[in-house]
Amino acid sequence: MVRDFSLFTSPGMRPTANGDPHAAVACVHGGPPIFYAPHNTRDGRGTWVITRARDQRRVLQDTETFSSHRSIFASALGENWPMIPLELDPPAHGIFRSLLNPFFSPQRVTALEPAVRERAIALIDRIVASGTSCDVMRDFAFPFAVNIFLRFLGLTDHRLETFVGWGKDLLHGNAVQRLTAAQRIVDFIDELAALRRKRPADDFMSFVVQAHVEGRPLTDGEVRGIGVLLFVAGLDTVAAAIGFDLAYLARNPKDQEWLRSKPNRIVLAAEELLRAYPTVQMIRVATRDIDFEGAPIRKGDYISCATMIANRDPAEFERPNTVDLAREENRHTTFAHGPHRCLGSHLARREIVIGLEEWLARIPAFRIKGGTAPITHGGHVFGIENLILDWSSPTPSRAEGQMRS
Repeated sequence: MVRDFSLFTSPGMRPTANGDPHAAVACVHGGPPIFYAPHNTRDGRGTWVITRARDQRRVLQDTETFSSHRSIFASALGENWPMIPLELDPPAHGIFRSLLNPFFSPQRVTALEPAVRERAIALIDRIVASGTSCDVMRDFAFPFAVNIFLRFLGLTDHRLETFVGWGKDLLHGNAVQRLTAAQRIVDFIDELAALRRKRPADDFMSFVVQAHVEGRPLTDGEVRGIGVLLFVAGLDTVAAAIGFDLAYLARNPKDQEWLRSKPNRIVLAAEELLRAYPTVQMIRVATRDIDFEGAPIRKGDYISCATMIANRDPAEFERPNTVDLAREENRHTTFAHGPHRCLGSHLARREIVIGLEEWLARIPAFRIKGGTAPITHGGHVFGIENLILDWSSPTPSRAEGQMRS
C-alpha cells in the first residue's frame, strides 16, 4: 500500500514547459483506491492518498474522524492556529461559517457582478489596445482575480503585485520564502485589523473586527485567522483556474469557436473546466485509529483528498481524461464537499464565467504564441505561468514563408 507518489515531485509535478500535471496525476487510478505516499506534502511528510471520488466525499463529510485543523499556514511560522473557518471542526466551524456566509451568498455575489464585469472589461480593453499578444497571468488573471479580494478588504490595487508575490512565495517558494511571506501576511492582516478598529469602513475587515459570536467579540487570533484565510484564498486559486482554462482553449480552437458561437454555454463549460483543472489538495488529519477501505490509518496520520485526483475518477466520470464542454451533471469536487465546502465558491464561479465571457467577446481567436511555452506545476496548489497568448493573423508573411521553405 506504499507508492512513490508526490503532488510536488512526481513526474509532471515540478515546473515543466508545456506540462499537464492534471493528466499526470490520473495515473493513480491504475492502482489501489487508497495508498500511502511517504513524501506527499511540501515539508516531505507522508499522506494517505484517497483516489476515488466517493471515498473522498466520505472523508470530507466525516469531520469527527478526519479533522481539518492542521495549521497549514501557521506551521510556516512554527505556530499552531487555524485559518477560520477552513481549519475549524464542528461545532465551532458552523458558528463562524454562519457569521461569514452572508458575505459570500449568491445574492451578495450577484450584487458584486457589475463591478467584477467592469474590472474584466477594463483589463481586456487595455490588453487589446496594447497589441496582439499578452502574458495572460500577469496582464489579466492575477490583476482580475486579486482585485476582487482587495475590494473585499477595502483596499486599492497599488500593492497588488506585492501581494501576488507574497502569495507565490507562500504557496510555491522554499522554506525561507514561505516563512518570510507568512510573516509579512500576518503583519499586514494585524495592521489592517488595527486600522479598521480605529477607522471603520464599509468593508469585510471592518465587519470582522466589530463582529460577535455567541455574545462576545472576536479575539485578535480569530480576526487574524479569518483575515489570513481570505487573503491567501484570494491570491492564487481563481487566477490559476482562469489560466488553465485559457490555456486549454488556446490549444483547442474548435472548443474555443464553439463557445464563441454559443456564449450561453459558457456557464456549463466552466463547470467542466473546473472539473478538469482543479487546483487544490485538501488535507485532513485522523483523530483516531481507523481501518478505511483496508488502510490502517492511525491517529495523527495525514489524509490527502486531492481534487485533481477525484475529478479524474473513471468510476465517477465517463471519459474522465477528456474535456467535454457539454458534460452534464458534473459532480466534481473542485470546491470540496461536506461542511467545509468552499465558502467562496459562488464568487469564484462568477469570476471565472465572467472572465471567460468577456475574454471570448473581446479577444479574436487566440493561440499560444509561437516560440513560447507555458510552465505548469503541481503542489498544494497547482499553477501555470508564462502563458503567452497571441491573436495576430496566423497567416505567415511572404518573407516568413520564404524563410520556412
